[in-house]
Amino acid sequence: MITFQLTLEHPSAPVNKKQLRRTLTDRSVSEFKHTVQPVLSDILRKYSETSSHSISPNINDHFVNDALQALRSTLDVVAPLKPKFVRQNRVAPWFNAETRSLKQETRKLEREWRRSGSEQSLDIWKHSLLNYKKALRRARSQYYSTLISENGNNPRFLFSTIAKLTRSQSSVEPHVPVSLSSDDFLTFFDSKISTIRHKLNQVIPTISPEQAEAVEMEASIETSVTLDCFTAVDQAEITSIITSSKSSTCLLDPIPTRLFKETFPLINDPILTMINTSLETGYVPQSFKYAVVKPLLKKPSLDPSILANYRPISNLPFISKILERVVVKQLYCHLQDNSHFEDFQSGFRPHHSTETALVRVSNDLLLASEKGLLSILVLLDLSAAFDTIDHSILLHRLEQDIGIRGSALQWFKSYLSDRYQFVNVNGHSSQCTRVNYGVPQGSVLGPILFTLYMLPLGNIIRKHSINFHCYADDTQLYLSMKPDQNDQIEKLNACISDIKTWMTINYLLLNPEKTEVIILGPKNLRDALSAQIVSLDGISIAPNSTVRNLGVLLDKDLSFKAHISQACRTAFFHLRNIAKIRNILSKSDAEKLIHAFVTSRLDYCNSLLAACPKSSLRSVQLVQNAAARLLAGTSRRDHITPVLVSLHWLPVDSRIKFKILLLTYKALHGMAPSYIKDLIVPYHPIRTLRSQNAGLLVVPRISQSTIGGRAFCHQAPVLWNKLPAHVRKADSVSTFKVRLKTFLFGQAYCQTS
Repeated sequence: MITFQLTLEHPSAPVNKKQLRRTLTDRSVSEFKHTVQPVLSDILRKYSETSSHSISPNINDHFVNDALQALRSTLDVVAPLKPKFVRQNRVAPWFNAETRSLKQETRKLEREWRRSGSEQSLDIWKHSLLNYKKALRRARSQYYSTLISENGNNPRFLFSTIAKLTRSQSSVEPHVPVSLSSDDFLTFFDSKISTIRHKLNQVIPTISPEQAEAVEMEASIETSVTLDCFTAVDQAEITSIITSSKSSTCLLDPIPTRLFKETFPLINDPILTMINTSLETGYVPQSFKYAVVKPLLKKPSLDPSILANYRPISNLPFISKILERVVVKQLYCHLQDNSHFEDFQSGFRPHHSTETALVRVSNDLLLASEKGLLSILVLLDLSAAFDTIDHSILLHRLEQDIGIRGSALQWFKSYLSDRYQFVNVNGHSSQCTRVNYGVPQGSVLGPILFTLYMLPLGNIIRKHSINFHCYADDTQLYLSMKPDQNDQIEKLNACISDIKTWMTINYLLLNPEKTEVIILGPKNLRDALSAQIVSLDGISIAPNSTVRNLGVLLDKDLSFKAHISQACRTAFFHLRNIAKIRNILSKSDAEKLIHAFVTSRLDYCNSLLAACPKSSLRSVQLVQNAAARLLAGTSRRDHITPVLVSLHWLPVDSRIKFKILLLTYKALHGMAPSYIKDLIVPYHPIRTLRSQNAGLLVVPRISQSTIGGRAFCHQAPVLWNKLPAHVRKADSVSTFKVRLKTFLFGQAYCQTS
């Protein structure tokens, strides 16, 4: 006899929760617009009368508080918060009136058949049941089609939606456990920063004044052009900024952001006065300096019950973010016009990305390999970089290095001072604490301020003649050398030591546990160098054969096999999930999901795979073939080329060429980073030739690299010169994309055609 025991979880009964909710109907929105305009106009009139005599921070705060309170109180009148019982039932959200009616009719016909038992009533019941199932399937498909269409640019929402459909527990978006309270998070975040500051304060006295002064002199930057004040903006510019902003709502917002956007044409005068008064007086209203911190899990695979696995993300009021966007726009113009940006900093800058940064780094490493050199790549990592920034040092950098003076500098002082934050988790808020360090993660101004804070780091690295590239707080150092050049290793050690010193006196903590070092080059030379060096200034050489750099796995041979394998494994995981729900999705919705979860991963940094052998790209092509068969509903034995042609999908090899050629076009037309533009040289013959106006590029004479493949500086000109003249001379990016895709499509499928 076989005995066994099953433990089954009994489904709990639905629990009705009582929540405060606001119902915004067309009538209430219309009434809100009609009521709020005269109230705000009266507040603006009183402020204009008061400010005509003198403008002080207290007057500005009163005006902003009164305006925000007017918005909040008016909304409470026309659409008050009312307690409602939210039914936690398991009824499908797509179950509508039509399906309910069909279900009732089907159950009625079933009862009639059971009473009579006749064949006729049985056939009628079966026919009704079939119609009900078809209607239910159609309603379910329509419901998810609407969700996918409305959230096509929100991969996180699409991911959780597919997880619910497939009932995949491992892929469900994690939630903060009830056992972790908002006060626990606030205490942890504050103590983490305090611990880092205390650790750095203990290390700073051990640094000699001479060493600190030498590092500061290396990092010094001189500027003569100043930004003394911000310029007032007009209604058209504010309208453009508000329209292009995301409609995310914060707990501190007086009204929902969507309602604010809809009402803005009626209340633009008070909002415009708030922003221009702040710019002119150099004072940020106190209401704009409160933040709601939302803990965000660093990786979905981490344990959500551990506080250390979360990072603090600040949610700020919508109007304060509009003010920050105005400041960022004017600050960026000042930085761009006066060349204050670090050339090799790709974080938070237009036309810069992780892919452009990796293209430049891999190009330099491949060129070094072609010359028979080894390369040492050091990936530096910082602990809580955004949260440990010292405000006094940041303001000094803005004044001395960037040239911000007068009311503009006063505005930044006001922006950084007297900031407060609290944590909101599972509907409960913590107490409010003062923010003494750092820039808010999630703010508009925070990223560019962090970039300016790190600005002197480039001069320190250049002083040691070390190649580097930065992306936000991720810094890459790489040095090419012969195995017997010990002086180069000492130079790299000295550079890392100076970086540590500069970071310490600037209250940035280098994390040695996450900092990685890898040696790249031919295997026989790597082994010889690995035997000589065990660590670099206390940072151990990575024992594993791969490191993750900006989302790409780099191996010691630069073959990208590990990266391709990881990308294909993740893509197949998502394809299996999409296949489970393919029968309820239309073709267009399924294609959106495939592009969101599969194609995006295959295309990420695929320009690095330009010179990879076909054997390596074959697995990537198999993923695309599987996605095409899933979308078209064809058998795995059917020939794939007609399927790809019908979907108008370029093969993987052509998609890589498309990315390289598009980046080349942008570099030639000033829409790419300067470090990419420096890699390509236009062809200018020394004598008059017909090809002088053909828009060709110079192809450098280099041999095949011993590792990886050809560098970007060689691959791009070769592909570019093969393009027809009408493709190379396209007058816009959109035109170039269309012509290029048509050309590559014809090249890829010419035999089929």
